[in-house]
Amino acid sequence: MATADERGNGIHIGSVQGAFAIGNHNTVTHNEGQAVPVGDPAQEELLRAVRALRDDLSRAVESPQITALSGELAETEAEIADSGAAGPGRLARLRTALADAGAVVGLLASGAAVSQAVAALAGG
Repeated sequence: MATADERGNGIHIGSVQGAFAIGNHNTVTHNEGQAVPVGDPAQEELLRAVRALRDDLSRAVESPQITALSGELAETEAEIADSGAAGPGRLARLRTALADAGAVVGLLASGAAVSQAVAALAGG
């Protein structure tokens, strides 16, 4: 796979799939398509509720508050999937977005579920 170029210098790599490192003392971690497992039941509940609310909001009339909440929900879902948990800053931003979109969120059972899960994780 590694060959010298026309001048006899360098390395040519034809193709690579996955992850690789060149040099001494390198470490490579490759997690293609694998989500970090969520171990905390409270985080798992938040993730389920976030997904349900995102689905419900896809049918709501767009407003700036709904758009902002949808964005926070997407970022919360990604953070939980990537790291296994939503951090305190993410929970605070999600709580604010929920409050800002309160009129719509209050009508949806999924909105109540997200609000309860955030309150449980954020401490009130």
